[in-house]
Amino acid sequence: MDFYSLKKYKYNKFVLLSGLILSVIWVMLVDTKPFSDFQYYYDVAVNVASGLQWGNTYTAVGYSMFLGALFKIFGASLITAKVFNLVLITLNSILFIEILDRAGLKDLDVKVMFTLFVFFPNNIFYASLVANELIFTTFLLICTLVYLSRFKYKYVVLGILTGINTIIKPFFIIFFFAVFLVDLIKDRKLFPAVRNSMLVLIFCCITMSPWIYRNSKLVGEFTYVSNNSGIVLYINNNSQNSTGKWMDANDVENSVVKTQAYQDANLTEKNKMLSSAAKQWISAHPREFLALGIKRLENTFLYGDDIFYSMNGSSFTEVQKDKLYYYTNKFRKIIFEPAILCILIYSIIILKSIITKQTRSLNRLSLYLAVLFYMFSVVYFATEGQGRYAYPMIFIFVYFFYLLINSAAARLKV
Repeated sequence: MDFYSLKKYKYNKFVLLSGLILSVIWVMLVDTKPFSDFQYYYDVAVNVASGLQWGNTYTAVGYSMFLGALFKIFGASLITAKVFNLVLITLNSILFIEILDRAGLKDLDVKVMFTLFVFFPNNIFYASLVANELIFTTFLLICTLVYLSRFKYKYVVLGILTGINTIIKPFFIIFFFAVFLVDLIKDRKLFPAVRNSMLVLIFCCITMSPWIYRNSKLVGEFTYVSNNSGIVLYINNNSQNSTGKWMDANDVENSVVKTQAYQDANLTEKNKMLSSAAKQWISAHPREFLALGIKRLENTFLYGDDIFYSMNGSSFTEVQKDKLYYYTNKFRKIIFEPAILCILIYSIIILKSIITKQTRSLNRLSLYLAVLFYMFSVVYFATEGQGRYAYPMIFIFVYFFYLLINSAAARLKV
């Protein structure tokens, strides 16, 4: 990886440096304090550095492992975590421009997309958050760059990367199916698509196996990389949830968490009980599930409330917070809404290409990013919608936003 596109133009270096400076300024001026999940990631990282237990299997702790390793070297502090964020943000920008360069895009197209990505508000204010979205995005971008590359053991490497990212966010194991779809649609060859995706899945499982073994030994029965999928599904799929957002499990009517059987169960058993109850509700309330799913996607894509997390504990007044939310969310919608429209239009093109057996003419990067969009959307539709969950998809939206605008401009010239 020679970062050719970054070396090639001074403009790209200037944009990268400018984005980094803005992130540094944000970190210096806004003293963000972690809370909720963010505090948990930080506390587990401190435990990792101190040689204590790495969580209790409830949530995935991949991010905390990386952060804990840094704490072991440089000492546990929010400064260390935020400097790590700055490194990740810079690396993500470099990876994005290399992905665009591998796609064979025109220099102007690369510059515009790169600029939009670097100065996207989230890539500034996420520098102060102790959140796993940043490092998850880093590995997602590395996966994308590897997928677009050509070397002998590409799918083995993809499997290892997928395993690491699954320990950060457990749903990412389904990435193997995204690889299967892209290979099958693009190349129209079933066996290679199955073989390649199975290589990804197998090496993903091998990579995760030490952590699965650790969790299983800790609980006393087979346990996945985390045990919170059931509670997420349960609190987001019930008759009391009308917003598509988080709610207290105790507020669910006849809540499972109030039963004696639940209270006596271990974490894995609790996870299964909650997951089963949620699935039963979904099967009995398909219309309500559909309505909640749409609300979850709206919460994820159209409401950038994650900026409030970055202002927690800061000196901003409520009025200032609301103004920052208004303007950053406005920018988000300007990019996201046309991008989603473009993806929907491109999906029709994909379907027509499949029907006419002309899929080899499809752009591999565009097809891959469209499949990723649907992969994330299906997960959030069924589970939970939050503004922060859209962070790993920013590069997808920037790409399709520019495709739509560029295509519209070309038509106007004609």
